[in-house]
Amino acid sequence: MSSFKQYNFKPFIMEAIERLGFHAPTAIQEKMIPMINRGQSAIGQSQTGTGKTHSYLLPLINQVDEERQQVQVVITAPTRELAKQLHHEVKVITEETSITSKVFVGGTDKQRAIEKLKQQPHIVVGTPGRINDLVNEQALQVYTAQAIVIDEADLMLEMGFIEDVDQIASRMKEDLQIYVFSATIPEKLKPFLKKYMENPQYAHIEPKQVQAENIEFILVPQKSRSREAVLLDTLNAINPYLAIVFTNTKSKADEVADYLLNKGLKTGRVHGGLTPRERNKMMKQIRDLEYQYIVATDLAARGIDIPGVSHVINFELPKDLDFFIHRVGRTARAGHSGTAITIYEPSDEDALAQIEKKGIKFSHQEVKAGEWVELNDRHKRLSRPKGENEIDKKAKSLIRKPKKVKPGYKKKMNYKMEQIKKKERRKNRRNNH
Repeated sequence: MSSFKQYNFKPFIMEAIERLGFHAPTAIQEKMIPMINRGQSAIGQSQTGTGKTHSYLLPLINQVDEERQQVQVVITAPTRELAKQLHHEVKVITEETSITSKVFVGGTDKQRAIEKLKQQPHIVVGTPGRINDLVNEQALQVYTAQAIVIDEADLMLEMGFIEDVDQIASRMKEDLQIYVFSATIPEKLKPFLKKYMENPQYAHIEPKQVQAENIEFILVPQKSRSREAVLLDTLNAINPYLAIVFTNTKSKADEVADYLLNKGLKTGRVHGGLTPRERNKMMKQIRDLEYQYIVATDLAARGIDIPGVSHVINFELPKDLDFFIHRVGRTARAGHSGTAITIYEPSDEDALAQIEKKGIKFSHQEVKAGEWVELNDRHKRLSRPKGENEIDKKAKSLIRKPKKVKPGYKKKMNYKMEQIKKKERRKNRRNNH
């Protein structure tokens, strides 16, 4: 608590910090708060669960002038759920003040939103599409704001919202403070950053396994079975409180969810292809614990908060390995423990080696007859010279046991087999160089 004193926050902010139970700033807060206090535009790159939200909420709310009834801060988020969560956090910090805030998201009555804007709030939180609509209707006056936050910017890009953000920012002050938060900085995001940010400060917090000590990491080999069959056995063996199964695409999420439903498992789905109404309904059902299993794309790893997740299952490894950290970070939250299970095949070995370099230790297991069974360390199998099995097979196929056996025939057979093996190894070496 005392270490927040260095930032000279107003008393109500210090009281909010106490209510929130924060004791010391996190790494991203230590980097971002001084930059925002100085009014410098900045890019913050950090994973989920690092205190990123409060790294901008605390200093920006601290700067709000309660006497000036104008929009002073605009916060954009890629999903309605995230926007509502952010607005809830704003409310917690400002509850003892006369600072006003409003949340505007798609899928709600636009006319009612316009009614609410008869008096402009100090802080606007929302999805880019709806904020842009209200700006175009001249109901929302963003030109008075001194700062804009673009949260989960890479997800914004993926969901096609960067154009809306661009239009909102273009209506704002020239000396606007811009704060971009993103887990990754994709190439396609760089033109936007260049357009609005001349010399941004950069705060990169290396992805580290924030709660690794509370998470058990299990690798399950696919072997010669279908991935769906391995998943079904795994889910039946764990009987979770709530499990999220991650896939890389919307179509695969639908396929897997349909498969599990057909097998009688209570399964929901969360991905960008759901309509606003479907998504609202799905999130309500999830919170009411109507589902034990949720199949999701990476949208749920970051854009949506799903409480009570006991297990995370990677049906397939993400293309961007930073997302592995985001996915497993959905479990073991708020001091609880959790389990992260990854189904893999030999072609995933390079990706798994990179994940292991981040300090994650996997146990190697599979489900047999409904029970978890420990398997051999997969690294031992990997360290065998490639092609040895094939050479053995070839040598055995070429040397047949004679019909009439004489004393010492085994020795002769072994000698001939060794000669063939040597020849094959030499051939392999030549081919590999």
